[in-house]
Amino acid sequence: MITFRETLHRDLGQMLSVESILYRGRTKYQDILIFTNETFGKVLVLDGVVQLTEYDNHIYHEMLAHVPLMAHDAPKDVLIIGGGDGGTLREVLKHPVDSAVLVELDSEVTEVSRRFFPDLAEGAFDDPRVSLIFADGASYIRETAKRFDAVIIDSTDPIGPGEALFSDEFYENCRSILRPGARVAIQSGVPFYHSLTLKQTLERLCRHFGSARPLLAPVPTYAHGSLALIVAGNCETFCPPLDILHSRFARLNTRYYAPDVHHAAFVAAPRFGERRA
Repeated sequence: MITFRETLHRDLGQMLSVESILYRGRTKYQDILIFTNETFGKVLVLDGVVQLTEYDNHIYHEMLAHVPLMAHDAPKDVLIIGGGDGGTLREVLKHPVDSAVLVELDSEVTEVSRRFFPDLAEGAFDDPRVSLIFADGASYIRETAKRFDAVIIDSTDPIGPGEALFSDEFYENCRSILRPGARVAIQSGVPFYHSLTLKQTLERLCRHFGSARPLLAPVPTYAHGSLALIVAGNCETFCPPLDILHSRFARLNTRYYAPDVHHAAFVAAPRFGERRA
């Protein structure tokens, strides 16, 4: 039996059986591997780290997109940094936004995603509200004159191409393109193993945006099955009352995200992994 072993952690890892390899290649920036697994379906791997699977990607994409957007009264313009597979974009477009700008460094990630995961974006790339830009996300944020109601950073871990998206300079530039009341959402790794990193990231985001809070998303194919997300911004709340969330939720069609999940994700996060802090 052929197996794939993830290389993100030196002292632990997960293994997935490989039914068939659909694609293997090297772009200018990273290695790409796509294979099928009996449980998770098609699996997308970048530089030896699982990014998404057919089976559970909706949990990550829904939480990353809907938590910041549902906390906003009326988000109109959204920026996505990374997310070249189109999953987060798919969720953003479920809201009545006027525009969604997606800035992806590696055009080949989008090309192979559209080829091998045709249902992942659900036509999002062809939506007239979307501007798809293949460029460095840090440079785009530093240079753009546009202003946004939400910035969603759907990046890889802070290694390789994604490293610049976790810097103080990047966060400060993000703050400068936010409208009043805007939110920023980022993924922040696996808190059980990286609780100190999560704490440091929260402190850094608080310095730049005024406030930040962690939340959890259960994603089976990420190590330990729990992913930390962070929302930040100079705003009143990241977790509106349930009656408000329910009124906004009527416009959504989701598989995991719901108003009660929104609240529960914040309750679970603060103490998670504290024994390692």
